[in-house]
Amino acid sequence: MIRKLKITAIALASVACMTVGEDFAVGKVTHIQIGKTTEKDVQQMFGQPWRTGLEDGQRTWTYGYYKYNLVGASQTRDLVIRYDDKGVVRSYTFNSTYPEDVQ
Repeated sequence: MIRKLKITAIALASVACMTVGEDFAVGKVTHIQIGKTTEKDVQQMFGQPWRTGLEDGQRTWTYGYYKYNLVGASQTRDLVIRYDDKGVVRSYTFNSTYPEDVQ
């Protein structure tokens, strides 16, 4: 009986946390300049985006790191960058639940 409880506890612990995406250099977010920073610049700062897509017909890149916990608070951070037709940053949004990221 105790062995079954230990196995169950280990199984629950292994699924209690799930991570999606890839962590990225949060400290470089302030280096993004609207109207100046290019896709190449962003790729040098953050690497390949985790997701790409379109918003209002414009290219978007998303860098995201999402750590979901069954017990306790989840932690998330994401950076969505929108580009104009020339590959220059048009706008971006950064959100985080990590206390050290909010300043």
